[in-house]
This record gives sequence, C-alpha cells and structure tokens, in this order.
Amino acid sequence: MPSAWAVVSLLALTASIAQIGFKPIILAQVQSTPAVAASGPEQPIPFSHKQHAGTLQLSCEFCHAPSKSGATLVIPQAAVCMQCHQAVATTNPGVQKLANYAKTNATIPWVRVYELPSFVSFSHRVHMEHGNKCTECHGEAAQQERIYKATDISMAGCINCHRQKQAAVECDTCHTLAN
Repeated sequence: MPSAWAVVSLLALTASIAQIGFKPIILAQVQSTPAVAASGPEQPIPFSHKQHAGTLQLSCEFCHAPSKSGATLVIPQAAVCMQCHQAVATTNPGVQKLANYAKTNATIPWVRVYELPSFVSFSHRVHMEHGNKCTECHGEAAQQERIYKATDISMAGCINCHRQKQAAVECDTCHTLAN
C-alpha cells in the first residue's frame, strides 16, 4: 500500500504533466517553422524518400535495418547507400558527397526528424509484432521528397493510438518508473 506522501506526489506529478502536455520536452524534433515542418529539414546529402521508397519501391527495412534487439531501427550511413550507389547515379553531386563519406568512413550528420525523449521506452519490434505499419507513425514517407514529421508522436498522440487499438495506456507501458 503506497504511503499518503507517495499518492500526493503522484497526483502532483500527474497534474504537472497534464498541465505542460509534454510539448516543451519534444524540442529536439524539427518543428521550427511551419515550412520546415511541412517540407522537412535540409539534410547534409539530398535524399528523396519519394524516389527510393516510392518510385523504386524499396522497403523501409532495406535502408532502416533493425538493431539486434529490434527495438530501434538504424539511420543509414554511407556504406548502406553505397551498396547501390557504387554504380547508380555516380555523377550526381549528392552521390559524390556520399562516396566521400564512405571513403573516410565518416558518419553522415543526418538531421533527426523523429526523436523521442530519453525517458520514453519505444520498441519498433514490439509495434511491428502487433501489426503496426511504418506509415502509422511516419506518414506516407514514400510520397515525401524530404522526410518530415507527418504524424503526432507526442504523448497524447501515442495514447490516442493505444486507445484506438485497445493497447495498454498505463504509465509503465512507455516509462520506467522508479520505486
């Protein structure tokens, strides 16, 4: 049985969370202006999801491979891209820039569009095992020249989706709670 102080603390925390709505916490995501939010941030190498996922019909997993646990998906680096681009569009300035990243084994400094706060536990594997599709959280990336945040991945957006799918909505579904 929790102590009275624990209950009061939990109620105060819940009220504070409801009041701020978690919006200030998601500042790391790109939403600086409506134009950037609708068209996506400029990336260090031009990349068209519309060309790769749309026209060429490459699956999301072709470039975004799962980690060993499957909880996260990788943001592709030059070696992945060069599997095709050693022979495809080699005179394109973006591909030449990509080849330089590959030669030096440098990390491409992609600008993150989707990023959750560190205190949120999220597993792509779990969501995929329950039949969710990439488009449910990421929108129709195959129609986007530059990737942009097309859906609401705030706490409210996630809870609404969980309720619609009759999935768990308890705090410890997504957050690790200290004892």
